Amino acid sequence: MKRLLAFLAAVPIVVFAQTMRPHAYVPPNGFVPDSATAVRIAVAIWTPIYGEQQIAAEQPYHAQLRAGTWTVSGSLPPNHVGGVAVAEIAKRDARVLRVSHGL
Repeated sequence: MKRLLAFLAAVPIVVFAQTMRPHAYVPPNGFVPDSATAVRIAVAIWTPIYGEQQIAAEQPYHAQLRAGTWTVSGSLPPNHVGGVAVAEIAKRDARVLRVSHGL
């Protein structure tokens, strides 16, 4: 009985200690390590906003990394006038910094 009481008395401390320790793992190359990952994130963001057909029509997508931020954009067929979807995504933590679509 003493062992059970000692165990039960220790459980809240262990649980509390575990909840105090933050989980803060960041992969060495960030959560968005390459252009393929950046494009997948951008498409996932754009699709519910602009529609699956619109976003599919803007392939191929282009991603460029500059100063820790991926800029992903769609493309237009040759000789077409208009705008494309654009997303800026933080390489380190995958925060969406900006989403827009040209006219």
